[in-house]
Amino acid sequence: MKIAVLAGDGIGPEITAQAVRVLQALAAGGLDIHLESALVGGAAVDVCGDPLPAETLRVCESADAILFGAVGGPRYDTLPRAQRPEQGLLRLRKHFDLFANLRPAVVYPELAHASTLKAEVVAGLDLLILRELTGDIYFGQPRGIRTTESGEREGFDTMRYTESEIRRIAHSAFQAARKRAGRVCSVDKANVLETTQFWRDVVTEVHRDYPDVALSHMYVDNAAMQLIRNPKQFDVIVTGNMFGDILSDEASMLTGSIGMLPSASLNAKGFGMYEPIHGSAPDIAGRDVANPLATILSAAMLLRYSLDQAAAADRIEAAVRRVLAQGLRTADIADAGAPTIGTRAMGDAVLAALG
Repeated sequence: MKIAVLAGDGIGPEITAQAVRVLQALAAGGLDIHLESALVGGAAVDVCGDPLPAETLRVCESADAILFGAVGGPRYDTLPRAQRPEQGLLRLRKHFDLFANLRPAVVYPELAHASTLKAEVVAGLDLLILRELTGDIYFGQPRGIRTTESGEREGFDTMRYTESEIRRIAHSAFQAARKRAGRVCSVDKANVLETTQFWRDVVTEVHRDYPDVALSHMYVDNAAMQLIRNPKQFDVIVTGNMFGDILSDEASMLTGSIGMLPSASLNAKGFGMYEPIHGSAPDIAGRDVANPLATILSAAMLLRYSLDQAAAADRIEAAVRRVLAQGLRTADIADAGAPTIGTRAMGDAVLAALG
């Protein structure tokens, strides 16, 4: 089984290195995996002038899954849009049709106090956000900046979804709910946007195939409020690309740190790209302070969803729980004034906890 490793920019190489060490330890123990690295994002622009070089795409196409770090940084912000690091990520999603983005938000008992909300509000939280990833306003055409007949400039983007795009993410949500608590909340803005009224109609139609799953609908502004007010009311949230981008980052803070959240982006064949949901954090790059646990947990999701190695995934997740139970913390999840460890030391701790 082959894994393409795209570390990217900023803290990407540091956090990805720790996940790679964990995977290599499993390989040394008999798991049949092979890792191959390639450039992406700003690192690829620096060498090749392209955030997704042909060689990187070749490595990914020959792999069974992709482990992704992070891309971007302020020094690339003035580049033409096609050369910006984030375009490498968007092109990978589009090329492999990675339409289903799974973002779990789990509060570990040891970190309930790390949330900015009261511990009793978030303790025991276990929700899954399914974000549609290849459509919506991020990819809709036409888009651009133009001068109107009156001479005033305006920017415009197009929100659009096809029925098939909505149907497949809805099926993914209902199927995921069947393995969980059996509840799906579809989030839209149907009271204002025609596109999301259509979303609601199609999700409701698909629900007929899943009578054993409860379906509710919620406007996105209310959903944002309810995630703070009572997050444990949710089991599976399914929503479009833009709303999912926003709500999943909000949900990350319920867990205490965005550094704790992994993600999976899957296509219909189970091929996936796995990455922490945080960004490249260039301000702390190279300082050995970034939290690698989201990336390590992303590697566990990779083993579970794309490589069908549930036992190996369980080992990684159990190791992370043991490390947290031991009180080991990077700065982002530590109490004020409490001792912390660095990126590599956290990787060392997870390796030791693997047994």
